[in-house]
Amino acid sequence: MDTLKEQTTAKSPKLSWEFGTAYDLMMSLEVLHNPENFGLRASWAAGVRSRVPAGERGLLEDSLKLVYVPLTWIHSLPEPKDAASALWALSQVPPAERLSTLADFGEPETDYNEILAQVSERRAWDENDLEQMLKISKGKGKKGHSQKDTTTVLEWWSRPEEFGELYLKALQSYYQEFFAEEERRIKPALQKSIEQAQELAEVKKLPELIETLSQGVQLFIAPEVTELIFVPSYWITPLILYTELNSEQMIFLYGARPADAALVPGEVVPDALLRTLKALADPSRLKIIRYLEQEPLSPAQLARRLRLRSPTVVHHLEVLRLAGLVRLNLEIPGERKYAARIEGLEDTFANIKEFLQADLNP
Repeated sequence: MDTLKEQTTAKSPKLSWEFGTAYDLMMSLEVLHNPENFGLRASWAAGVRSRVPAGERGLLEDSLKLVYVPLTWIHSLPEPKDAASALWALSQVPPAERLSTLADFGEPETDYNEILAQVSERRAWDENDLEQMLKISKGKGKKGHSQKDTTTVLEWWSRPEEFGELYLKALQSYYQEFFAEEERRIKPALQKSIEQAQELAEVKKLPELIETLSQGVQLFIAPEVTELIFVPSYWITPLILYTELNSEQMIFLYGARPADAALVPGEVVPDALLRTLKALADPSRLKIIRYLEQEPLSPAQLARRLRLRSPTVVHHLEVLRLAGLVRLNLEIPGERKYAARIEGLEDTFANIKEFLQADLNP
C-alpha cells in the first residue's frame, strides 16, 4: 500500500494486466458483510444480503471467517475468469477439498494452518485446538478472531464435505439473486480501467503507478519479484489487496470504480465525493491532515500531538485513507507512516464542481 523506493541497481518487474469479474464476485461478499469498512450504506448492503435465502445467507456470513478473497485461486482459473466460470471451476473440485482449495494462507500462519489441517483430517476438534488457535490469533494481532468466530472456523473445518456442498450452493444463489446483474453493470468500468492504467504505466514509474492506482499507498516490492500483475476491482475501491503468488510473482487488486460513480445503482451522489466530505466534517481529522501536511507521522506520534487515544487516531486515519486524503507508506515492514495527500483534496474540489454543474436531466 505504498510508493516504492527507486532501486537503481534492481530491474523493474514486468507489468501484466488481468481482467476477471470473479474477483468482484468474491470481493463484493466481503464488502456487503462489512460495509462500514468500505464506506457503503449498511441498510443497502443488508437489503442485498436479504435476497439470498436465510440458510444460504448464514453460510456465506460464516464463510468469510474461513475464506477471504482467494486471489491465488482466481488467478489460476482459465479465461474469462468471470463469475460463471469460477462457479463451474469450483463445482469441479470435490466438496471435501473446496475449503482447503480456497483458503489460501500465507507462510507466517503455518501453525494456524497446521491445526486446521489436523482438524480437517480428524473430522473433529477439541478445546486444545480452540485454545491454541486463540493464542496464535492473539499473538498475530488478528481482528475478528473471537472465541465465537474461532469456534465457527473449527466447526466447519471439521466438516469440510458439508461446507463444500453448502458453500457452492450459497455462492450460486448469490450469483443468481444479485451478482449476475451486477456483473453486467461493472464490466465496462473494469475494461476501461485497464486501458487507463496501461496508459498511466507508459508515463509513470512503478512507484508512482502503484500510488496512483491505490489512491495513496506506497508499497515496497521485493527485488526478487519479477512480475507484478494488476487486476481492476469495482467493489474494492478505493482500497487495495495484494499477495505474493510465489517468490517471483505478485498480484495487486486495485480500485476501478470511477470517481463519478456510486456502488449503489442509481445513486446520484458519487461515492468518492460523499466519503471525502464526511471525512472532512470532523475537527480531529482536519487537525490530522494539517499535521500530516507538515511531515509524515505514525499513528502513535499523531496520538501524542492530538492527545487522543491511539485507537481513536487509527480510526480517523482509516476514514481519511478511505477518502483518499492521506498517503500511507508501507515501505518499511512493520512500520506505517502517513502523510497528507493534497491531490485528494484537489480532486474533491473538482468533484464538487462537476457534481453541482452536472445536467439534472441527462
